[in-house]
Amino acid sequence: MSTTSDAIRSAEAHSAHNYHPLPVVVASAEGAWMTDVEGRRFLDMLAGYSALNFGHGNRRLIDAAKAQLERVTLTSRAFHHDRFAEFCGQLAELCGKEMVLPMNTGAEAVETAVKTARKWGYRVKGVPDGMAKIVVAANNFHGRTTTIVSFSTDPEARADYGPYTPGFEIVPYGDLTALSAAVTENTVAVLLEPIQGEAGVLVPPHGYLPGVRELTRERNVLFIADEIQSGLGRTGKTFACEHEDVVPDLYVLGKALGGGVVPVSAVVGSAEVLGVFRPGEHGSTFGGNPLACAVGLEVIAMLRTGEYQQRATELGEHLHHELGLLAGTGAVEAVRGRGLWAGVDINPSYGTGRQISEQLMDRGVLVKDTHGSTIRIAPPLVISKEDLDWGLDQLRAVLAQE
Repeated sequence: MSTTSDAIRSAEAHSAHNYHPLPVVVASAEGAWMTDVEGRRFLDMLAGYSALNFGHGNRRLIDAAKAQLERVTLTSRAFHHDRFAEFCGQLAELCGKEMVLPMNTGAEAVETAVKTARKWGYRVKGVPDGMAKIVVAANNFHGRTTTIVSFSTDPEARADYGPYTPGFEIVPYGDLTALSAAVTENTVAVLLEPIQGEAGVLVPPHGYLPGVRELTRERNVLFIADEIQSGLGRTGKTFACEHEDVVPDLYVLGKALGGGVVPVSAVVGSAEVLGVFRPGEHGSTFGGNPLACAVGLEVIAMLRTGEYQQRATELGEHLHHELGLLAGTGAVEAVRGRGLWAGVDINPSYGTGRQISEQLMDRGVLVKDTHGSTIRIAPPLVISKEDLDWGLDQLRAVLAQE
């Protein structure tokens, strides 16, 4: 495929049209930069929705993957392998927990958390069979399986996939009163994103997460934190929950856990909760495979240095300061986020989020729109301040054209 148009034309002819990507065809990438099939360079300000927190082609991660590729890549869980125990132990330690249930994709990990909560509810809490309920938040995004879209409030993600899975109650995000009213004796879990990414990087009101933790503890309900996008350094902490000193019962992790090299996800919790599983009750052929464990172990080692959390904190403060200045010009209506992660509501008179994203692409910057006129900014944590400033300069230039 020698040209962008050739590659896109072929993709559209042979792949289902469940995505509408920007018209750029990436051929290689390093750090925070990507190069397309025609040799043009683009600054990546999305980082694979936080899967690429450590940048493209991170040497430590590539070396870890290469070394494992030469040894063994898959055994299935029918046999033990020599990286599994180390990965589970170190990830549990990073989370301050005892047990890990490894999967592959984020949606698989969320499904696993749902199954965990229900099984815990029946076997430990004593909820009558078939009556378990999980409370979730409106505008959530936890994945795209049939069960997960059953409790989505996004019509685009949910339409035409019924009949829907019962057992979920939706309450407004950030509303403790509504959450408290929704919890009953049959509630087994509250499942929340500490920051709602797909909804536009929505940060809940201060005190909300501690309130959720207190409520769930008092009512004997599990608190499940979906940290697939917000976790592993993105917000300036290892986990977004740490900003308010909250420790959930279960962490749901993914994306950056695989370093942008392989899909790695996991549910991490206590032995009391994850100990409800017996052999044969849940599984995954590829979950916890040797290659995934090797890469995941290197990710854990990198996070233990604190370097990436510190970069997200420092560069994030700069990012939000500069975006805040734009909010005073009338071109930007609101800026939300934490660390090196921001949702930017563009004044609709300047264009839709898609239009702004396309104009930034023309200037060599790649971001992604979400609902309406909102764009998301989440560059790799390895981005330099100079490159970040250059990317923000391009956003200013786009908005100045209107």
